[in-house]
This record gives sequence, C-alpha cells and structure tokens, in this order.
Amino acid sequence: MSAPGRSAPPTLALVNVSKSFGAVRALQGVTLELHAGEVHALAGENGAGKSTVVKTFAGVHRPDAGEVRVDGEPVAFNSPADAQAAGVAVIYQEPTLFPDLSVAENIFMGRQPRGALGRIDRRAMHAETARLFERLGVALDPQQPARGLSIADQQVVEIAKAISRDARVLIMDEPTAALTGQEVARLFAVTRSLQESGCAVLFISHRLEEIFEICRRVTTLRDGTYVGTDMVADITPDDLVRRMVGRDLDALYPKQDVTPGEVALKVSRLTREGAFTDVSFEVRRGEIVALAGLVGAGRSEVARAVFGVDRWDA
Repeated sequence: MSAPGRSAPPTLALVNVSKSFGAVRALQGVTLELHAGEVHALAGENGAGKSTVVKTFAGVHRPDAGEVRVDGEPVAFNSPADAQAAGVAVIYQEPTLFPDLSVAENIFMGRQPRGALGRIDRRAMHAETARLFERLGVALDPQQPARGLSIADQQVVEIAKAISRDARVLIMDEPTAALTGQEVARLFAVTRSLQESGCAVLFISHRLEEIFEICRRVTTLRDGTYVGTDMVADITPDDLVRRMVGRDLDALYPKQDVTPGEVALKVSRLTREGAFTDVSFEVRRGEIVALAGLVGAGRSEVARAVFGVDRWDA
C-alpha cells in the first residue's frame, strides 16, 4: 500500500468540528483528514459520533463550530448536492437503487447521455457503464435490472455511480456488515483500485480485522470527542479497543456457567410465504440464543412474527 504524499493538503477534512442536537452534543472538537490515495478508518462505539461525521461530510448536517475543508480551503456544504459537486460520495450499508431500472439507468439517473435528437443514448450509456465496471475489475451486466442484485453487487453499482460523477472522496459506512467473506474480498479489491487511482477513502466498520487489513490510518472517536489518529501499523487491535472505550476489556462480558431451565419459548416450523420457511428453535430460561444471518435472510421477519407484529402462514 503506497503512502500518499503529505505535501498537498487533505482532499477533505473536518477541523475542530462540533455539532449538537438540542442538549445532545454529537461531536466536540473533531478533526479528521482524508488524503488522496489513502484508506482512512473511522472507529468508535455506537453513539460515538461516526454517523454525524459522515452526514457532515455529506452535506446533510452543518457544523455548529469548526470547518469543513476541501483541498485546504473552507467550504460550506448547504446540501448533499453541494458535497456531491465537491466530489464527495457516500456508500451506505444498504444501497437504495431503483429496483425496476437497469444497472446502467441507476448509475446515470438524471444525467443520461443524449443523442442528436435529445433522446437517451442507451448504447453510449451501456458502453460507459461497462467501462466503469472494467475499471473496478467486476463483471456486471449494464442492462441487468437492479432488482435481484445482491447487496455486494448493489454496492459496486453505487461505487460505479460515484466514479461516474468524478468522486474524489468515497465514504464507506459499514459496507461489509451484510457481505460474505468472498464479497468482502471483492469489495477490498475495488477499494484498493480506487486508492491507486488517487481517491481518498473513509472506511467505517466494527470489524477491527478489516480496519487492520485495508486501512493505513485510523481516527478514533469516543462519546463524540476526538481521541486521536494513529498509523494502523503502530497499534494493535487491543490498543484500538482501549481508545474506543477508554478502558481495558479483559472481562467486560465474562462467560457465565448457567444451567438452562425449562423451555420459555418454542417455535416450530414457522413459515411466512416469501419471507421465511420452516423455522424452528427453542429458548430456555437462563440462556441467550442467537439468531444469525445476513441482511435479507429473514431474521427481523421471524422476530416480528414471533412477537405478533406480522402474521404467519403456517
């Protein structure tokens, strides 16, 4: 991983930024610099202020104090459109594509190439989409409908859309939460190609091993305050956790030896057409049972049915 030069100012930065919502202080004195050609991690517990940082970069929130800077110059993002015009793109955990449009139509929505008579030039749109995917090193059909794409493929489409808008900064907010190991590896390959092309990448993840694999520096927040920025090579996962929570976590959640009691809840062959099929499990008194799966696997739907929010078919 090549180190970006430090002679140029950061492509995008927060400088001593504070932001409050009523009596809640979401950010206090946060400084974060994103340099071209670097993947920079933002770490912190839930509620540490990461989402507020993302929304400030994206033009959703304006800081109460401090500055947002582009290429070292103060800017005022009054809307997400202002941030996009400055080359900032955000890839969220769950992309929001138009399901009934093709991949190419999603990428060029609102700015489709036009022919001589003002009609949409679909051939040019498909060709440019293919070039974007070739640059990213992925094989997707530009004419494929977005409906039915995996979360990983939808994220690639969102990244291609950002590149087509000449994005200089890509913010990835929990992009791997719903991905398999193979999909994560592909996303990291795409991220490295963006890095090599000079894009500045902000990477947010609760999976510390991913931060240590893909990122060069990491900035840590705790309770909305700036803790520090470290070279990833100079710290350990334990160091990073200590920065995030402010203490050692040797025995935060010690494993308890408990003998489960009688069955408190039994679910047998629960089925809801189109959501989940033949789900069975038991929960005994004194035990914790995990319900695991990727986004879209049906976990929430099962929980809603068991709780009585949604009806089931069998």
